[in-house]
Amino acid sequence: MMPVTGRIHSLETCGMVDGPGIRFLIFTQGCPLRCLYCHNPDTWKRTGGKEVTAHEIIETARKYKNYLLASGGGITITGGEPLFQADFVQALLLEAKAAGIHTAVDTSGFAPPAARKAVLPHADLVLLDIKSAVPALFKKISGVSITYTLATLNELKEWNVPVWIRHVVVPGLTDKPEDAEKLAHMLKGYPNIEKVEILPFHKMGEYKWEQLHEPYTLKETEAPSDELIHNIRTIFSRTMNIPIQ
Repeated sequence: MMPVTGRIHSLETCGMVDGPGIRFLIFTQGCPLRCLYCHNPDTWKRTGGKEVTAHEIIETARKYKNYLLASGGGITITGGEPLFQADFVQALLLEAKAAGIHTAVDTSGFAPPAARKAVLPHADLVLLDIKSAVPALFKKISGVSITYTLATLNELKEWNVPVWIRHVVVPGLTDKPEDAEKLAHMLKGYPNIEKVEILPFHKMGEYKWEQLHEPYTLKETEAPSDELIHNIRTIFSRTMNIPIQ
């Protein structure tokens, strides 16, 4: 069998915020979204990064297996958009599963049905990034329609794949209480959602936009206050009987 190859941007051996425990992070190359607050715009181009085989990556991850498992961690495939390289990511998941390593996929869900079906049922956990429940705002933030993300959410429920929702709070953009209420009520009907992560906007990737000569429209936007984050989390807590972080 021919080895399955793909393009990665980078690897990180000690991730702490992308799934449970300590994670071996695989940043895939290529993304069809153009999110206003993206902190990895250098992963957008499909032709960038480095070509590797899935086997090479999992063999590298194996070196950290005991370390990962002791923390309740594993491998997280992020990006970029992992579903942009469905065959490669499927091969990563299957090899990791064979090696006894927990897997998570961090995705926007923006991919055709065949790509979603090839990848997501094989993941132990999906970190699903939802920009907004308001279609027009979702498109303003990401440049794409909410349709694929909603389809992904429904399929993950059908496949009974555990999900953590990730939602970024950007002052002046995604900080309206009524929008948070709408998203919380939308998510309430999904029993496979285990947690919602409310993430504060940051500008740590701004320098990358400058290096790529891309206009960064959120240059004047400040990080949300602790009070704002608390208030948004409280809205979700009132609606959903799961951990809100």
